[in-house]
Amino acid sequence: MTNATIHTVTINKADIASGGMKSYKQEDDSIILITRDDDEFQAFDGKCPHAGADLGTGLRCGNRVVCPWHHATFDSSDGTLLEPVATAGLTQYEVTDNGDSLTVNISAKICKQIANDKLIDTHTLIVGGGAAGFMTAHQLRNNGYGGKITLISADDKAPYNRPLLSKAFLAGNMPEEKLLLGGADWASKHDIHLRLNQTVSEVLPNERTIVIKDKTGHSDRQTADFLVVATGAEPKIPPFKGAELDGVYTLRSMNDAKLIKAASHDQRVVIVGTGFIGMEVASALAQAGTTSSITVIGQDHRVMGNIVSATVSNAMIKLHEENGIQFVFDASVTEIVEVEKANEHSGSNFSQVGAIKLANGEQVDADIVILGTGVAPRTELFEGVNAPDGVQVDEHLQLREGVYALGDIAKASGQMGRMRIEHWRVALQHGLVTAAAILNDDSVNSLATRIPFFWTMQYGKSLHYSGHAATPDNNILFGSPDTLDYIEYYFDDVGENTRASAASTLGRDKELVAFSELLRRGHAPTRAQLNAGFNIIDQAQALSP
Repeated sequence: MTNATIHTVTINKADIASGGMKSYKQEDDSIILITRDDDEFQAFDGKCPHAGADLGTGLRCGNRVVCPWHHATFDSSDGTLLEPVATAGLTQYEVTDNGDSLTVNISAKICKQIANDKLIDTHTLIVGGGAAGFMTAHQLRNNGYGGKITLISADDKAPYNRPLLSKAFLAGNMPEEKLLLGGADWASKHDIHLRLNQTVSEVLPNERTIVIKDKTGHSDRQTADFLVVATGAEPKIPPFKGAELDGVYTLRSMNDAKLIKAASHDQRVVIVGTGFIGMEVASALAQAGTTSSITVIGQDHRVMGNIVSATVSNAMIKLHEENGIQFVFDASVTEIVEVEKANEHSGSNFSQVGAIKLANGEQVDADIVILGTGVAPRTELFEGVNAPDGVQVDEHLQLREGVYALGDIAKASGQMGRMRIEHWRVALQHGLVTAAAILNDDSVNSLATRIPFFWTMQYGKSLHYSGHAATPDNNILFGSPDTLDYIEYYFDDVGENTRASAASTLGRDKELVAFSELLRRGHAPTRAQLNAGFNIIDQAQALSP
């Protein structure tokens, strides 16, 4: 490969097999991705638009190019977005066929502008400024919706990337403005009417109507042709004494993260909860290096115990301990103990966190406490039509004609059954599917052919999880979690012919992508196949059309 000019790149056709792909890194740090199908070649920007991964190090299965980092998926023929977490497709370049070689003109982008001429006399009303609400609005505009879009959020900020709050933002590695979804001018650029600091007090599904209350108590009724409700979840506050004290925090919003960041300096931080949020906060604060100490309290003897096996959990505990985290396991919190502290400015006293009291009578000293004790879906607006464990919707997220419930509140019919899942990628999937349903676009797959995926970033190491398993204890482990190089498969029972329903990995990203593709197509490997040396990558590519 040689650079013909600053704008063109020449590539040997023989370097790429039919049905395959290859990426080419340039001196300016850009990447060109070439896909081939027989004698048809396509060229794209080879960096995933989500986080910049080299797509050539991912996997191509049929027409699907899957990013190795976070499983964003693109069509190999035109770069169309097939699967989040990316929120846009790939930039495509013009290609000239020279016989034995190709010339890619990086300055000649193939324009894919879509006219916003669909449903121009309609109004879509979106309640919730999280991933699901954002993605619905974003996909509507990017796929030709010409009607009015109103997005209502109780937050005081435009939609932003919440998963990064407990990762890069809290660690001090990413400024606030970089977290904004679609950039600072997203709403104006896409002609989306953004109403912030607004609380929806009532939803009338049969009328596609909502009632909004502002901070002054003024009520406003809004009716739309399409009503999308994605109110998300809120942190669970355990019922122990002292949970209301100053110095006790939960992490759900940007403002929460800012408060924790400011309050944790030179303080003894205690985190209650060993799920992935609690562990991410511990990792981020340790990386920030501004606390006096960090202690994690867990009811179990494992971290992320509902997700990974004891072996993987122990490896994660070791990683945290090597970074200065202290653990107290098999412990139940009974009280957050308050102490009286003097206000240096006013001279008066105030109550503040002083310690955590455990059921065995021991105390753990603390200046601030962060509760990572789970979240509950905000389904109260749907109490009249659904159970509190999730709004039951179909594979298109539809509750009623023209009414959709998505994100953390949705108990949706999908490829793996009816379930409610609180993951960022799932919420983005919901938005993509809902937008397609509103546009009556049957070229976009429903939830029936999509599977859950999430990742947790700790100390720069990314643990990926695909699928859904009731327990991590019916498992097969390959590799070494202690060296952060493993893949683990999970099963609903111990039968030899039972197919894996989920898998997690550190360091074996291609294998997890292959598993995800097989799971999506209903061909996940059985326990017997895996034990017999099943080549999961070859099988995923062989079974892809």
